[in-house]
Amino acid sequence: MQKRVLIGLTGALILLLTACSAKGGGTSMDAESNRDRSASLSAEASTSPPTREASSNPAPSDPSPESADPTLQSILSQMTLHEKICQMLVVTPESITGVEAVTAAGDTTKKVLQAMPVGGILYSKPNLRSKDQVKTMLENTQSYSAIPLMFTCDEEGGRVNRLMSTVNTTMIGPMLDYKDQGAETAYNNARTIASDMSALGFNADMAPVADVWSNPENTVIGDRAYSDDFRQAAVLVASAVEGFHAGGVATALKHFPGHGDTSKDSHYGAVFITKTLEEIREKELLSFQAGIQADSDMVMIGHLILSDIDDQPAPFSHKIVTELLRQELGFDGVIITDGLQMKAMTDFYSDGEIACSAVKAGVDMLLCPANPEEAAAALEDAVKNGDITESRIEESVLRILKMKKERGMIP
Repeated sequence: MQKRVLIGLTGALILLLTACSAKGGGTSMDAESNRDRSASLSAEASTSPPTREASSNPAPSDPSPESADPTLQSILSQMTLHEKICQMLVVTPESITGVEAVTAAGDTTKKVLQAMPVGGILYSKPNLRSKDQVKTMLENTQSYSAIPLMFTCDEEGGRVNRLMSTVNTTMIGPMLDYKDQGAETAYNNARTIASDMSALGFNADMAPVADVWSNPENTVIGDRAYSDDFRQAAVLVASAVEGFHAGGVATALKHFPGHGDTSKDSHYGAVFITKTLEEIREKELLSFQAGIQADSDMVMIGHLILSDIDDQPAPFSHKIVTELLRQELGFDGVIITDGLQMKAMTDFYSDGEIACSAVKAGVDMLLCPANPEEAAAALEDAVKNGDITESRIEESVLRILKMKKERGMIP
């Protein structure tokens, strides 16, 4: 059986064809058919001209406790303001425990999660020593949290991996190496990565990369991209989202609205994009829109300054976060920042300023603030002072809880 996914975008429509039955297995005839389908998809993605039409995505409605799932309503109604704000944080284990290179979870982890019940934890290579160690650490950590935690890491394949090179999960190469092998390969690679992750207790991946390597001088993205062609990348990214979901993890399209045509790295300073909004709509946004139509759970906002749209970094820009991503592209999932410990942020702003500016712009989750306590305290003060409403906080918390329920984190 085939399903047709209409990729609607202001500036382009891409028709993706994906075969559901073959992805779950099937006969050799099915596999041969899928190879032919993948080849035709890649050809279509490289040759079909975009058509100028209005976006087919309806503007999402803001979530509210009254319209939420009863289970989520009940959870939200029992949360304090502090607990709601903490749910918006994804942190490293070191940043909340004060322990260097956390590899186990015991009383220290339990105490800090009681005091600061964050929404998720991002792990990196120093935390990962063996499969049994990782499973035990995640199981123990999860047992200490009243609301199930999102466990995640950057597991893209290629040079950006956390598990493949530490605990010997299946080695998958750089995504760019597979760009001409079609949608089925993108799906299978993602499903393999996700299956390995979920077997260890992870339930989310900070992937796939939806940036397109359109600037050869760009080294921060490079072979992390699925393609150097915008239309081909859209097809492959959508299939990857489906593969990650089939393997059991949530996804985060990154780095919105596109980091592939930059010459600098936001890890080390401010990054400017000089393309017009119209150019971005016709090129960079294609793969993000494809991933959104494939039901990506999250979109990650890059630390980019798009001078044609706003003079503020993208995570602080209401025009980019809410007007472009939420309203124009119709994304109703969780909007998360890129890592907030990067110099593009910390060289210019405090953790409190970052947190408040991002939430005002429409961001739902703050990824790895350098000082989580300062970020949470600033948001609490902003609510108490009337600078941010509690209902605005609840909008984000409901999106987070909804994602967790849809991905099986919340029973």
